[in-house]
Amino acid sequence: MTWGESMNIQELVAFFKKACAYDQMMGLEFEIPRPGEAVYKLTIASKHCSSPESCHGGVISGMMDGTIGLAALGHAVTVGMFCSTVEIKTNFLRPARVGDVLIGRGKVDYTGKAIVVSSGSIERESDGQLIAKAMGTFNLYPIHKKNLGELNYGDEQV
Repeated sequence: MTWGESMNIQELVAFFKKACAYDQMMGLEFEIPRPGEAVYKLTIASKHCSSPESCHGGVISGMMDGTIGLAALGHAVTVGMFCSTVEIKTNFLRPARVGDVLIGRGKVDYTGKAIVVSSGSIERESDGQLIAKAMGTFNLYPIHKKNLGELNYGDEQV
């Protein structure tokens, strides 16, 4: 697939669901309710643990990068741009355990010519307990600099 100077949210969702092998491997599901917002969902399984029953912090970090990064990307594509993570600061507040369903919500807080700042939280769905909070900075760059037509995953071209 070859992209021009822009992409709409539906195209982004379809592309990202195919292209993001990390989300697929981890069992992460997402939606983009509107540009500049993202919602992620993950059910913690034993494959996510660093010790019996406790989720590894890297899983929470990866989910948070997806949550606030996709919020930034949802904004970026509406202005003909893509983005990449520059930095993320995550506070881990409570452990997540096997069986917990986590919901991550991200939103864009600031947009400039070259950067986007977004923030988010991850909560346990059952009781709303806050698991983590984060803030991140993302670099904007033109969509045409990412040769999307040549991305290959396995036997399939994305």
